[in-house]
Amino acid sequence: MQKTFVIVKPDAVQRGLIGEITARLERRGLKLVGAKFLAVSQELAETHYAIHKGKPFYEGLINYITSSPVMAMVWEGPDAIAAVRQTMGATRPTEAAPGSVRHDFGLEVGRNLTHASDSPENGEAEVNLWFKPEELVSWERATDAWIFE
Repeated sequence: MQKTFVIVKPDAVQRGLIGEITARLERRGLKLVGAKFLAVSQELAETHYAIHKGKPFYEGLINYITSSPVMAMVWEGPDAIAAVRQTMGATRPTEAAPGSVRHDFGLEVGRNLTHASDSPENGEAEVNLWFKPEELVSWERATDAWIFE
């Protein structure tokens, strides 16, 4: 099973969308294996967004992600990265497919509600950055046989 990392960003937290976003991922069939509600430190934000350092929007990203609590989560399932990204929708909410989180609740890229890993390598790195191994729970869900082949 593939694991992927998701952040419910400050705008979604402030708008009370944690439950909506989590419910959509659960209804999709993905399994939650780690979650924590936290205020993101400057250091964690800089490490997470290091790939964007030097870009004009970098400081804005750091200020935004540290401005309010976030819900960090790890989800598991077959092809979980693609399934989560499809559920969230395109990065730009006005380009996101109808029914996706970003289409249904977003208008601007700077307030696009969520972050989701974009590759297996980034998924693993992000999970390891945000979670200790003991914070992830491996568990059998009664419905797994009806969701996974």
